[in-house]
Amino acid sequence: MKSVSVIGIGMSRSTLTAQALEAVKQADLLIGAPRMLSEFKDLKKNTSVAFLAQDILGVIRSSEAERIAVLFSGDVGFYSGAAGLLSILDPGSVTVYPGISSAVYFFAKCGRPWQNATLVSCHGIDTDLVSPVRRNSEVFALTGGNVEELAGSLIRAGFGDLKVTVGESLSYNDEKIWSAKVSDLPGRSFSSLTVLLIDNPAPESCVRSGIPDEEFVRSSVPMTKSEVRAVCLSKLHVRPSDVCYDIGCGTGSVTVEMALAAYEGRVYAFDKKQEAVDLTQQNCVAFHLGNVTAVTGKAPEVLNGIPDPDVVFIGGSSGKIGPILRLLYARNPSVHFVITAICLETLTDAVSGLKAIGRDPEIVQISAARTKAVASLHMLEAQNPIFIISDRT
Repeated sequence: MKSVSVIGIGMSRSTLTAQALEAVKQADLLIGAPRMLSEFKDLKKNTSVAFLAQDILGVIRSSEAERIAVLFSGDVGFYSGAAGLLSILDPGSVTVYPGISSAVYFFAKCGRPWQNATLVSCHGIDTDLVSPVRRNSEVFALTGGNVEELAGSLIRAGFGDLKVTVGESLSYNDEKIWSAKVSDLPGRSFSSLTVLLIDNPAPESCVRSGIPDEEFVRSSVPMTKSEVRAVCLSKLHVRPSDVCYDIGCGTGSVTVEMALAAYEGRVYAFDKKQEAVDLTQQNCVAFHLGNVTAVTGKAPEVLNGIPDPDVVFIGGSSGKIGPILRLLYARNPSVHFVITAICLETLTDAVSGLKAIGRDPEIVQISAARTKAVASLHMLEAQNPIFIISDRT
């Protein structure tokens, strides 16, 4: 029976554990990416270049070797291709050897503990680095030739002044570890093997709802007020990984609160007025958001080509509520809708549109009043009544 050793070699052979080195020496065949295999060329082993799980499995099955070692960089449990391979191998024939991950090595080099850090990978996947940085005091990120792009996203979200510690070519002869501001990173060249540690001394880990109106950048563009917004968000039930739409985004106050709630997801904000889209983008910067895409155009046409939504807020539809609901329901029958209306005609359209797609509308009417100082006294000043229509899936 063939035996397979799945080995994390750390960042290079110099960080390989003694047990793992012995498994490599005992192997008849080494499988891995060229950089992994080159670390052991002095052992003069038979080698096969493969790094995708199915390709590795094919080599194992076709090989006559009895003892096979599959090499992965870093640790097999930290954003490693080993996970995919282990899921398709017979566990009875496999021995796993952990390696020293870049995170463990880097924090040790910096003289810092790592148990409180948030670890993310921005290597080969579309990752929003802004959200973990906003929510956590320490974020360690693997990169893949995209340091300048990552720094740009942080700068656009207002995080240019944060301290970042950069680790390049860890464990190799040209290793470099240095610190700067995030705003200092664009325009520099980096090793293809680069990690980042971003320190945020004032993280905001809570999900806020009903944010006071005065915290938003304002203009004459309409805005969903704090009290109404709080009820709308309670009806939307936004989950961390949701894809959200804000149709008729106006000032972007609902966009901001959805983006804060969907911190592992994405929010798409739409408005027919460029002024509204610009204002929404300003508010996204003010709240340090990197998971929002704002688009100018009329719904439903502007919705084409956008990832299918999980939740949709409609604050303005230009009389197209019915077509919008039908389009998005066709794309995702599980989509959840919340609609606001200040006019009876819009209320009627929303109820009719939801019923047409088989949903049972729930209607709440909100009338809020705020205190206003009059000399030494305070009086109540009424806000516009508004209908909130949500569906029951």
